[in-house]
Parts: sequence; structure tokens; C-alpha cells
Amino acid sequence: MKHLIILGDGMSDHPIASLGGRTPLEYASTPAFDRMAREGRSGMLVTVPEGFPPGSEVANTAILGYDLAEVYEGRGPLEAASIGYDMEPGDMAMRCNIITLSDGKILNHHGGHLSTSDGRELIGFLDSRLGSDKVRFIPGIQYRHLLVIKGGSKYVTCAPPHDHPGCEWKGLMVKPVDGAPAEDGRMSAPETADMLNSLIYKSQELLARHPFNVSRAYPANSIWPWSPGYRPAMATLREMYPSIKNGAVITAVDLIRGIGRYAGLNPVYVRGATGLADTDYEGKAAAAIKALKDNDFVFLHVEAADEAGHDGDIDLKIKSIEFLDRRIVGPVMEELSTWDEPVAVALMPDHPTPVELRVHCAEPVPFTVWYNGIGPDRVLAYSEKDCAAGDFGMLHLGEFMETFMNIK
Repeated sequence: MKHLIILGDGMSDHPIASLGGRTPLEYASTPAFDRMAREGRSGMLVTVPEGFPPGSEVANTAILGYDLAEVYEGRGPLEAASIGYDMEPGDMAMRCNIITLSDGKILNHHGGHLSTSDGRELIGFLDSRLGSDKVRFIPGIQYRHLLVIKGGSKYVTCAPPHDHPGCEWKGLMVKPVDGAPAEDGRMSAPETADMLNSLIYKSQELLARHPFNVSRAYPANSIWPWSPGYRPAMATLREMYPSIKNGAVITAVDLIRGIGRYAGLNPVYVRGATGLADTDYEGKAAAAIKALKDNDFVFLHVEAADEAGHDGDIDLKIKSIEFLDRRIVGPVMEELSTWDEPVAVALMPDHPTPVELRVHCAEPVPFTVWYNGIGPDRVLAYSEKDCAAGDFGMLHLGEFMETFMNIK
């Protein structure tokens, strides 16, 4: 039995009055999702351990069966792995967004949806002006980049910008953790916080004068570093689950690719994969089918619904869900239905990103498992409410992967 997880990032939500009290998953037309639920078995999954932030780095790592208390080091090290930066001893890595500030507030977390080429131009410019033997800005994708502080302390508190749209940014500056330990060979937490805040202010001065931002409605006018960490110690999925001899990860997001690299999954790149609603859904579906022919395990991640949730765009979130249904899940199911070798397929989000809140929530998410020959439960549609009545009941964290990989 091969295994495929199709993850629609942030596609779970809350009931919305303008949708007649339905969630986007309930409102959207999703015949393929519903077929999976009708022919498979469903349940709910807690993806965020108590005491951890409800970020994609936490939820996706937990879904893959890892104990966050043992391996969690924040987004920075995961994204470093994704873009091929091999962290050295003493490195502290952070996600570094390029964002838009307006009237003293965070207007958006993505600099007006920067293209990858524009984002790399800006981060390269900042590295040329602010980089040093202690500070490196490393380009990633779109607005998502990497900041490495040599000898920096991870014991600083940072505010994820996507969790604070419309908030005054000065109240969200980096702060040292109270009682942070002293670490040999590293700066103190207060020294690290001071350095990071200085870089934020200096980036604003530089970006305000950059030609790219002249006359732009949403200028990319500040960096925003967050989620610091050191190099994590993660076993591969092959070491954790003997039935996985090889695996692949398909995503447009550095974070997820980085998790995959530490998990021992080979990255599959899809031309036209953007992380937004304009991503190449058909290309991702084809890549997943091809990867399953050569691998035991494939993790297919689609970011679009999460971005729509952060932007508070109900219509776009519904469209993103419908695109995932008919342009990925439907074609993949049709193809796998013809295979002699069975493939267990799981469909789920990692966390809710409610459009009316525009932030992640640490709430259980609906999931459905389907394969040829599975005995279905009584669930007839895929949604938060429907899956709660499924035979899997409520699973917690690593229980999902244990259950999923025991399907043979």
C-alpha cells in the first residue's frame, strides 16, 4: 500500500453569516471531496500541541508524526533546509517576511503579493546594505525569505505578521524572553532582540527609497523577522515508519519543503506552482501521480486557501477550495482508481484560517481517508461538521500518522 496526503493549507474555517451560516468547505462545490468522504472514512484531528503556536510549521510537522516537544525549532531552520542553506554551529535562523506597513500598522504580511523575482531583488538589496559577518539575508520565494544571525539567541519573542493584520507594528517589535538562558558562544537574548529591531528600522529606511516601491499602492516597505531556531534534530520518516522506503514532497512553500527535507522526502518542483490561487493545480496533480509511481509516500501541499484566509477574501477562499477539489483531488482519484496497486489517500487542512479572523486557529481539522476497498462509514460529505461524525473520531497529533501508515 502506498500513501498520499493531500493538504489544503488553512482551508478549514468557521460558519459565516453571509454564507448562510455555512463554512467555506460546506458552501463550496466539492464533488471530489465529498466522494472521498462518502466512499472513505472520516474524523477530526488535533494538529497543534498545547502550548505551541498554531502555525503551519507546527501543524504540518505534527501531522507527519513528529513530537514537537522534541524537534520544534521554529520556521527559520526549516526554510533554511528548503532553500539549501546548511546551518552551521552557532547559526540562528528566522523566517524573514517582506511586508507592507501603512499608517503605523501592518497592512499585509506579503508586501502586496511580491513575485519571487521582485522579492529576491529586494532581499538581495538589503543583504548588500545590511549584511555582515554576523547577518545574512538569504532569498527564498515571493515574500518569504531567510535571516541568519551568527551567534544569535533563539530566546526572543516575535510576532508572526500574518497573525496581526491591522495592528500597530511598534507594539509588536522583537522582545527577549524573560529569564532566557546564557549560552556559550552566543549573544544574549536582549542583544539579539536589539539587533533584530535595528535591522527592522534600517530596512524601512532603505526600502522606502528603493525604486521598486515608488508609486506602488502596497509598497514592500519593511522586513519582519520571526520564528527563530537552531538546526533541528529530526529522524526521517523512513526511520519512523519502516513501510516508507522513499518519499516525495510537492509544495510551493519553502517551509513545507524544509520539513520534507528533514523528514527525508525528496522535493518535487512544479513549474507554475505559486502558493496562491493561480498555482498550477494540474501540474501538481500530475507531479503527485508521477511521484507515486516511484515512491511509497507523497505529501502534496497546496497553500492557496490559507493565503485567501489571511487576506479575509471569502470568495477567493471558496474558489481555492473548489480548484483543489476539481483540479487535483478529482483527477488524482480517477487515476488511482485504475491502479492495481492500492494507494491510501488522506485529505485534510493543517489548521483553520478563518477569513473573518485572518489568523490561524488551534482547532481540530476534518480529515478523510480513501482507498480502493475501504469500508466506508456514514459520512456523506467533506466538511468540519460532517467529518466530526466519522468512524475515526477525534485523533490527536501523531495518532493520525500511526493510523494512516498502518493501512496496508
